[in-house]
Amino acid sequence: METIQVIFLALIQGLTEFLPISSSAHLILPSQILGWEDQGLFFDVAVHIGSLLAVVIYFRKEIWLMLNAWVASMFKGVHTQDSKLAWWIILATLPAVFFGFMAKDLIETYLRGPGVIAITTVIFGLLLWVGDKMSRNELTEYQTGWRKALLIGFAQALAIIPGTSRSGITITAALMLGLNKEAAARFSFLMSIPVILGAAILLTKDAVSADLAINYGEVFLGIIVSFVAAYTCIFFFLKIISKMGMTPFVLYRLMLGAVLCGFIFL
Repeated sequence: METIQVIFLALIQGLTEFLPISSSAHLILPSQILGWEDQGLFFDVAVHIGSLLAVVIYFRKEIWLMLNAWVASMFKGVHTQDSKLAWWIILATLPAVFFGFMAKDLIETYLRGPGVIAITTVIFGLLLWVGDKMSRNELTEYQTGWRKALLIGFAQALAIIPGTSRSGITITAALMLGLNKEAAARFSFLMSIPVILGAAILLTKDAVSADLAINYGEVFLGIIVSFVAAYTCIFFFLKIISKMGMTPFVLYRLMLGAVLCGFIFL
């Protein structure tokens, strides 16, 4: 790939990984407009690593507290709000792992088309608007509870359908279940850590088994750009989401879906 293509795609992936606007929808546009070829498995690994580093570094204090508290709950039976949050995130990850393995081939065979992405971008955008309007805006992430965490986890499993947006559907579910906007976003971002880590491991396995040539310059540039984009996105999103709400993202998704439909069906 040319340098501009590496930067552009890594920037898109880093931003859309955490904004509720669907990374799949954005990654299909360059190929439709500019005729770019697929970026390859190793580049996918690179941008996932960049996004993972961003969320881990941003939430490093919370992760450290949760990890220590989780270990204490395991071996000492001491339960705190941090250990409970850690268990809820683990619980919320299980549906995505299960359905990801069970439906992977089905999704890749039948639901990866641009038409599906255009339609789901619109449908789940409207669902985000419903979640925003339904939200009671009451609970923090430490008041989620295991039932709500599991329901958010099942919502996350829907993100295996391209165009859904992992962050979009989990924030939608969290809002519907009463979490305030910032708490919904924080819980969604913390949930992303095991999911992105798992995706990076699977992509690395596929890339190594395919015995592909590695362009290390592209890989490192992809990691750096996606890291900067993802970290910046997390920082500003959490700063403004309580005041701004989800309506701007809903409107953006509707416009994006319309543009995709225009390219695909006209």
